[in-house]
Amino acid sequence: MNVHAPGDPLTAGPVTYALTGAGGGFARTLLAQSLLLPGLHPAVLCDLDPDAVLAQCARLGYDPDTLPVVSDADGLRAASAAGHTAVVTDTALLADASYDILVEATGSPSAGFRAARQAIEGRRHVAMVSKEVDSVAGVALDRLARRHGVVYTPAAGDQPANLIAWYDRMRLLGLEVVAIGKSGEYDLVFDPATGEVRHLDQTLHAPALGDLLTLGDDVPATLAARARAVAPLKRAAAADYCEMAVVAAGTGFVPDREALHYPVARTAELADVYALREDGGVLGKAGVIDVFSVLRLPEEASFAGGVFAVVRTHDPVTWEVLAQKGHVVSRNGRYACLYLPYHLMGVETPLTLFAAVRDGGPAGASALGRHAVLAGRAARDLPAGTVLAMGGHHHEIDGVAPVLLPAPEAPADTAPFYLAAHARLVRDVPEGALVTLPDIDGHDPDLLAAWHAGADHAPRTR
Repeated sequence: MNVHAPGDPLTAGPVTYALTGAGGGFARTLLAQSLLLPGLHPAVLCDLDPDAVLAQCARLGYDPDTLPVVSDADGLRAASAAGHTAVVTDTALLADASYDILVEATGSPSAGFRAARQAIEGRRHVAMVSKEVDSVAGVALDRLARRHGVVYTPAAGDQPANLIAWYDRMRLLGLEVVAIGKSGEYDLVFDPATGEVRHLDQTLHAPALGDLLTLGDDVPATLAARARAVAPLKRAAAADYCEMAVVAAGTGFVPDREALHYPVARTAELADVYALREDGGVLGKAGVIDVFSVLRLPEEASFAGGVFAVVRTHDPVTWEVLAQKGHVVSRNGRYACLYLPYHLMGVETPLTLFAAVRDGGPAGASALGRHAVLAGRAARDLPAGTVLAMGGHHHEIDGVAPVLLPAPEAPADTAPFYLAAHARLVRDVPEGALVTLPDIDGHDPDLLAAWHAGADHAPRTR
């Protein structure tokens, strides 16, 4: 592993990375950004479909003569010596490659775990994009990395890393953080002229929202009415729960309820919404992670899948001045919401790669801990023999609804959601029941071992 001193990423020696899932959407954004940064070089691109990788790179403007498809260690060495980017189909070949940090973006729980473990054991850093891997094995991989003297970290550009870093910023400022979270991927865009609300490619006639654009005195009642108005829309995604599980591991914050609150809220309302119940909000306790659905008008700016922290205010004059400057402060003045309205995918990820390789820094300074468990409840009666197929853009598991449980409340035999992916049920699981380890067969034993290893020690608190 090359070691680079901290310095200007535009002038210091290049940081080299291997990228798995190199034909995917996240990969494209990182590869596009890498063309703009002479201090960053993709050394190896790994994907089951090398033609897709080559086509993606060609569209971005990479020279095809510098992208040899190789199948052995000799090919990797030749590509490295020429300063080229090797394209491979097997993650096992990465053990013979020369690079500083792995960007794991397969989205496959088993393949991603093996690639990350191999990199760490080879004393390479790992930037984990595959939250499916992180939610099951992140704690174990973090401990393994610390033993090998390398960095294991979520990647900037995805909400978990951005939110953990934002939380750390609030904590370092001494602010009392009550809740942290993110918006769902897609806004609810309401057009008062038509009475329609659009949610990505879904459109719903919901004229009742016209009378609900202002948060009433009874905050929970307004939120409940909004939720009823948009009930036919599918707003929640397994990816949201998974990302919050990763954030829980990095911050110690836990869900307020297993299905999350998912309020339909406007950005300017977040300090009122994420207040404690005794102060008119929805929270039963402090130290909570959650996801909200952005409600906005067509001409209003998006939250863009950004992240937020709700804090208690302290000096009233300070916060009155900040409110006058446009910051989001609750109507009673007791809470404020500080937020970043963006996540830029691979456009931001170079920040993580430079920090890990040059400075030895992860996103978040503390060791990860098992603070929450991403689990699944049967969404319908599931008979023995059912294969829990995973698919779709958000990697849902058919017939299983994701839930997020504070670790002390999760039964010891709870099956982590993405360990159950593609496993087979060996017995009937009734609707509403948690899927447990004794319920499944055909899951990855190495991934299960990593899950158990993550619970070997009490999690460290921040």
